[in-house]
Amino acid sequence: MVLDIVNEVNTNSKTLPNDSLGFHIYDSYLNARMTHQNTLKLLSSYKRIVPNFKCDKQKKLIAVIGGLDCEISLYMATLLGIYKIPQIAYCVNAPVVDGKSQLPPFYRMVPNEEYQYTGIVRLLLHFQWTWVGILTMENDNGDTFVQTLMPMLLKNGICIALNSKIPAITHAIDMLSSFESILDKASYLSDSKITVFIVNAENPTITSLTWTIYLYAMLKGIVETSIRKTWIITVQWDFSSDTMHRASDIRVFDGALSFAMHSDEVPGFRKYLQTLNPNSPKGDGFMRIFWEQVFNCLFPDSNEGKGNANICTGEEKLEQLTGTLFEISMTGQSYSIYNAIHAIAHSLHKMYVFRSKHRATLDRTRFNLPNLQHWQLHSFLRSISFNNTAGDTVSFNENSELAAGYDIINWVTFPNQSFVRVKVGRMEPQPIMDKEFVIAEEAITWPTECTMLPVAMCNEKCHPGYRRKKKEGEPFCCYDCAPCPDGKISHQKDMDDCEQCPEDKFANKNRDRCLPKVIDFLSFSEPLGITLSFFSLTFSLITALVLGIFIKYKDTPIIKANNQNLSFSLLISLFLCFLCSFLFIGKPQSVTCCLRQTAFGIIFSVAVSSVLAKTITVVIAFMATKPGSSMRKWVGKRLTNLILIGCSLIQVIICGLWFCTAPPFPNLDMDSLAEKIIVECNEGSSTMFYCVLGYLGFLAIISFTMAFQARRLPDSFNEAKFITFSMLVFCSVWLSFVPSYLSTKGKYMVAAEIFSILASSAGLLGCIFAPKCYIIILRPDLNTKDKLIR
Repeated sequence: MVLDIVNEVNTNSKTLPNDSLGFHIYDSYLNARMTHQNTLKLLSSYKRIVPNFKCDKQKKLIAVIGGLDCEISLYMATLLGIYKIPQIAYCVNAPVVDGKSQLPPFYRMVPNEEYQYTGIVRLLLHFQWTWVGILTMENDNGDTFVQTLMPMLLKNGICIALNSKIPAITHAIDMLSSFESILDKASYLSDSKITVFIVNAENPTITSLTWTIYLYAMLKGIVETSIRKTWIITVQWDFSSDTMHRASDIRVFDGALSFAMHSDEVPGFRKYLQTLNPNSPKGDGFMRIFWEQVFNCLFPDSNEGKGNANICTGEEKLEQLTGTLFEISMTGQSYSIYNAIHAIAHSLHKMYVFRSKHRATLDRTRFNLPNLQHWQLHSFLRSISFNNTAGDTVSFNENSELAAGYDIINWVTFPNQSFVRVKVGRMEPQPIMDKEFVIAEEAITWPTECTMLPVAMCNEKCHPGYRRKKKEGEPFCCYDCAPCPDGKISHQKDMDDCEQCPEDKFANKNRDRCLPKVIDFLSFSEPLGITLSFFSLTFSLITALVLGIFIKYKDTPIIKANNQNLSFSLLISLFLCFLCSFLFIGKPQSVTCCLRQTAFGIIFSVAVSSVLAKTITVVIAFMATKPGSSMRKWVGKRLTNLILIGCSLIQVIICGLWFCTAPPFPNLDMDSLAEKIIVECNEGSSTMFYCVLGYLGFLAIISFTMAFQARRLPDSFNEAKFITFSMLVFCSVWLSFVPSYLSTKGKYMVAAEIFSILASSAGLLGCIFAPKCYIIILRPDLNTKDKLIR
């Protein structure tokens, strides 16, 4: 592949006119000693390792590309940095660099790893995965990964259910020595209830984990080796880069999501792969070795023992291979090498352009490729920016890292060891259309037997109507769900606290939304209001009828004998009492609120004062009949008028004080009833209200006491017996009114007062006037002076 990329550059006369690139390939063997040795070979002649001396045939070294591992890249940089030779690495883990150096240790054809950390957090938040495990290697890279990622997870409300280390594997011998430890990890992962794992490890380490899970499944007799876990794997890992996957079951990672170096389809790459032939005389020297590995065969002229191995014909097709052995599409690593070669070529081209613009002032031989010094390429390489053949922009940021983002890959595996790499998202360093993180959830295939989005939470989310309640001794992701208190709601899942409903709204039964409160008052249109209005009107008409009868028969003995003027005043006051009930029905207004209690208090005072005057009149009239009684001077209208006016005037004064100091007013009671707004008349002063009631009670008790004392007077003159019963009804009604009034709210409190007014008024009307109406209408023969005297 490198040969063809170099040929592509060399055949483009616009990039390097009159010059061409060559290359040497060395293997580091993932070993510090071999890395240093091969780096010295680059710096020496073809035959001998003699750095700093020019002898024999020299290599015209311009730049170095490598390596895949950052530790190996740093080994190379320790030697290349001495000579200021540009080095472009495509390793993933960012190295720890001495900031004092003016030149970077190497350029990285990989984006900044911070974008990967941010991408992992954004991915977890997008799927609402808050209970995850972390698996890293037992080395410095693993420690750095955890120390960087964990604070970001906790800051975003994601809990770490497991933070575990896997023995770092470099060679097969490492896997054998760590087998028992890895087996413990595999058994725990297979049985654990944690469903989402973040894995940060190199290919050999993850391969060993895959193998161990596969063996553990075989030992337990599990046919399906998918352990139904969702893996989020960092950019270090790649299926296709490890041939050890040939014999293992890759379905362990079915549905995994991984971050990968961005790659795109390079025009002509697939066609190039289809024309590869290991028997071509101009072919790549590594092609035959690669061919034998991926097709598991040997060429006839191979030096290795053939045994029962298949014979390579060279006619095998790469597209027939499974994805674990070879991918037809260009991988992220290949794409990075492709961009690195073109970056060097474009830097040289930029240098040629610079030379042509300053031809007069510069030494022309100084910038010729044979005479070019290594360090001269740095200034052009750092500022390089070009579009490759795939259409992507290639440039380095201020940290000498590729200014690009990461792809998010979904791995879909199949039983025949093939897989599909599906690009489902991207993490951009520069937001595109205000989207830094992009994920296509509908394109993701989840692990085998998972038909829906995996759930990764310590416990189920709290439903609307509940709030989270911390569990003592547990991480903050583990909590109980407590119902919202009265008047509060939670309209979303997993709310930390419930929200208070506004004053004009109440929480519904499920406590997940606020409903408007109903305006509540005793209206004329509802059944209760209609019923009370009907009785008020009926009793008013009855009272008017009785008054009419009394006016018509005012000259009869039974009416004259019981002080007809007091009877008229009592009937008129009772008529007004029934009518004042209408002031309590309907929506309270300023005028009706002021008139309600004052009219009720004054009118009732007149009624009770009339009863009291009647009682005193009966007693005095009886006492005045005794010879020589001094009570005769009190018989007449003067005493009754004094009692009626005086007792009523006291109530008028009380109501006047009430009206002047704290008059009643319309009020909206938001709190008494949860689901209603009570439109009421606020009494202004409860003290004055109970003073009015208290005074009425005082008058009623006096009337009752005097009537009770006079109950044994002769029948013909005895109205006291009926007054006793009427006052007994009156006092009973209003004594029961007080607790009813205090224990009810809203319109029912108003209805209780109307009922008390109607019941007490009806008691007075019935007990005092019903017997008289009976005699007047039905027994007129008893309504004579002779009958009364007899």
